Amino acid sequence: MKYTPRLARENYNVTPTSPLRELFVLLGGLLTFVVLLYVALGIGVELLVPRITPATEQKIASLFLSKFDFLEEDDNNTKYLQHLVDKMAARGCFSLPYPLKVHLVASDTINAMALPGGHIIVFSELVDIMESENELSFVLAHEIGHFKNRDHLRGMGRSLVFALLATALHSPGKSVSNLVSKVVQITESGFSRDQESDADAVGLQILNCTYGHVNGATHFFKHMPKKLDPGHIGHYFASHPENEKRINALITLARKKGYQSKPLSPLALPE
Repeated sequence: MKYTPRLARENYNVTPTSPLRELFVLLGGLLTFVVLLYVALGIGVELLVPRITPATEQKIASLFLSKFDFLEEDDNNTKYLQHLVDKMAARGCFSLPYPLKVHLVASDTINAMALPGGHIIVFSELVDIMESENELSFVLAHEIGHFKNRDHLRGMGRSLVFALLATALHSPGKSVSNLVSKVVQITESGFSRDQESDADAVGLQILNCTYGHVNGATHFFKHMPKKLDPGHIGHYFASHPENEKRINALITLARKKGYQSKPLSPLALPE
């Protein structure tokens, strides 16, 4: 009888597995690890934020401020914005562990940002579309609300985690400078809805303290959607329906607090 070698019909030493299935398992495991790491670091940020001192904030601020081209401090619009914030502080409308500094950036972006150490970044297009001083003051007071609630640190912390992961996965050779740039971009896009609502409430209180009424608090949200350019908006307009909710929340809160509505103060911006 002639012997003809054949392959075994079954290999009991190797589990039959599809290469595609192995790829999905591997990717699923990697995704789970990244998500768990992000959550863990996010929890760490929440625990760390209350322990960050004003001095530490100032050190952190230097990393972010270098990413902007500010107009000179003696620029008339910059001085006007600073005057509005100083007026709120002088009347005791808020209390922070550091003075606030307003920086104006020439840009067609409609946004403002609260950065560590009491720095408020305002983009010039936002100022250009204001229709009253009260409206502009509310936007500044809203940013002050983020400082009071320490949202600027929480938002930055979560953004740092995200940017760090993105850098590690896609461009491990990037410098710290590029990492900070990514964080600035993410921070510019905004805070959570709850953080925005809480900052609105603080802003309303500051507006009433400053002017004795809250007229102008909702004007920004009402007239802006007609002028929106989706490519140049910040966290104030994450979605139109949400802004309607913010308007209604402000109106409801004003009624609850018994805040009045009086004539608006005109803008005193230089020609």
